[in-house]
Amino acid sequence: TGYYGDGLNAIIVFTACFLPDSSRTDYNYVMENLFLYVISTLELMVAEDYMIVYLNGATPRRRMPGLGWMKKCYQMIDRRLRKNLKSFIIVHPSWFIRTILAVTRPFISSKFSSKIQYVSTLAELREMIPMEYVHIPESIVR
Repeated sequence: TGYYGDGLNAIIVFTACFLPDSSRTDYNYVMENLFLYVISTLELMVAEDYMIVYLNGATPRRRMPGLGWMKKCYQMIDRRLRKNLKSFIIVHPSWFIRTILAVTRPFISSKFSSKIQYVSTLAELREMIPMEYVHIPESIVR
């Protein structure tokens, strides 16, 4: 997590490789509570505009959040948070992520769809955002 620009514009970094394995018996419970934690953190941190950086590299398929979970997250985020989201950057997008987003695009608002950006390399990400406040785990860097 970091900030950019003149105001308190938050950069939220979401690292998928640290998500729980979907084979856990308590997976739904853990993901539900993780979502509630993320939302409460966003509500505390986000005063103005913000961006989310989703680090997908080094993430096995069994750790990627499911489509149903992502849809529920989007629906539960209040209007203010949806409106203040300036960009949703997906770093190292897999074919699975690209396919899911292509298939769901008709069901997602065009405003939200226009905020999604794919970034193939960390160098490309550095050109978009100030990296001095963004922690990238070593497994992603490799």
